[in-house]
Amino acid sequence: MRAAWVLLPALAALSAYYVYLPLPSAVSDPWKLMLLDATFRAVQQTCHLIHYLRLSHHLIVLNYLICTFDKLKSVSSEDIKITDAVFDGVEVRVFEPPAKGDESLKRSVVYIHGGGWALASARTSLYNNLCRIMAESLNAVVVSVEYRLVPEVCFPEQYHDALRATKHFLQPDVLAEYSVDPSRVAISGDSAGGNLAAAVCQQLSKDEDLPVRPKLQALIYPVLQAFDFNTPSYQQNRNMPVLPRHVMINYWIDYLNGDYGLAHELLVNNHTALNVGRALSFRARLNWTSLLPASFQKSYRPVVQPTGSAAIVERLPALLDVRAVPLLADDATLARQPRTYVLTCENDVLRDDGAMYARRLERAGVPVTLDHFHDCFHGCMIFTVWPTDFSAGVQTRSSYIKWLDENL
Repeated sequence: MRAAWVLLPALAALSAYYVYLPLPSAVSDPWKLMLLDATFRAVQQTCHLIHYLRLSHHLIVLNYLICTFDKLKSVSSEDIKITDAVFDGVEVRVFEPPAKGDESLKRSVVYIHGGGWALASARTSLYNNLCRIMAESLNAVVVSVEYRLVPEVCFPEQYHDALRATKHFLQPDVLAEYSVDPSRVAISGDSAGGNLAAAVCQQLSKDEDLPVRPKLQALIYPVLQAFDFNTPSYQQNRNMPVLPRHVMINYWIDYLNGDYGLAHELLVNNHTALNVGRALSFRARLNWTSLLPASFQKSYRPVVQPTGSAAIVERLPALLDVRAVPLLADDATLARQPRTYVLTCENDVLRDDGAMYARRLERAGVPVTLDHFHDCFHGCMIFTVWPTDFSAGVQTRSSYIKWLDENL
């Protein structure tokens, strides 16, 4: 009995130590966020152990667990017709609201889910719920793209899947099949899905034979560059849940089919040092000292290595490929982009990616709305269902849908 009285407090203290993280005072629902992050870390560590034992790839195990606990069994609801289809070899889930009165054509959103190009699914409740609410709130047809994931495939296959599915949907006969107005289609995505949405929009803008073009793009805390892992937001939020800096770097390495041994080289920006010739021409396109407002820059300083390793870019050339890194696109490409919405969160390593893209688009003459949330964190918009029902999720989702409603 005496041993139990000693063991229980010790376990409680250990659990509190594992769960507790020092968070900025402005973060909404801090204890709930700590619990979510602790749960995710514990699951990730278990998956890494399985990977270390060579039983399976850690991302396969992690995604299996996510989908097992989260997958919906039903594929329809009373209000929204939900069907699974294949667009040019790519699986999609389509959400169709019922017809209203004498309305003939609806607006539409092509949505690309996040998850580091490796996790989640259009079929999980988090994204199923988001797309259903979008379809209901906007009275719009929502096409959720089920692109293939790491490690099954790596870049550029995720990009090709998203592009093929989108181009298929934009065909006039397919839009007519779903009663969609060709002049009212948006492309959207969150996190890695925001990366794919931006890359797809850039490519579509270059396709002279495309009969239908998107009216809008809406990017939710998008990941847009792997050039500089020491922007102010990467430095400020390096240990923030749900996406600390080292995890984002590993997602990039997985996406580009690299080696985890490169993580430290990327962390200190050795891949874009001044002696790396291939990176020099892109440096001005990612000069955050001129692209970010002073409130974002704070007292942080650029981390620019005088000498680094050109071999990193030779091993991972996609680090400078605009299909993977949309923020590095030239001004002419940016000028062709549609009206854009970018949502960013203060407590997110990717905050500056979105802010810099918004600023570059604005300079290129594109109408842009930068919707910044001071108390929110990466991934919050999909966390709106118990037990991960964050006020930040409802807040960001409402603002995002409101913008789409007013502009689409």
